[in-house]
Amino acid sequence: MPDDRFKLEMKVRDYELDAQGVVNNAVYLNYLEHCRHEFLLSRGIDFNRFTNDRVFLVVVRSELDYKAPLRGGDSFWIGLDLERISPLRFAFLQDIHRRDDGRLVLAARTIGTAINEKGRPFLPPALEALLAPGAKTVQTAVK
Repeated sequence: MPDDRFKLEMKVRDYELDAQGVVNNAVYLNYLEHCRHEFLLSRGIDFNRFTNDRVFLVVVRSELDYKAPLRGGDSFWIGLDLERISPLRFAFLQDIHRRDDGRLVLAARTIGTAINEKGRPFLPPALEALLAPGAKTVQTAVK
């Protein structure tokens, strides 16, 4: 696992647990989305500013492979890589690891694009630059 990937540290909150005392499977989608937003912000792409400018970043597909549970109070980190998969689509490759033992908790692939105000897919210049060959997408955020 490269150690120069974007990483975001987080901690499980009690209200995210289900009746079995583990993080509810739907909560992982929130973790992954938060990490994607923090990553984009670290690269100068403000999700809210895009929305105000009528540029809508959308998820078109999510694939999640659950490997191990997180429990209340667990600290974990999310790793993220970004890749272009077509002229109009990109994928966030993300994984979640428990902090205390490094165990892989979840592996995910989220495919997205941008939609303009007419509902047509396109990639704004800021995303084009981020997805350009050789673009540096790495920076660590610690929260």
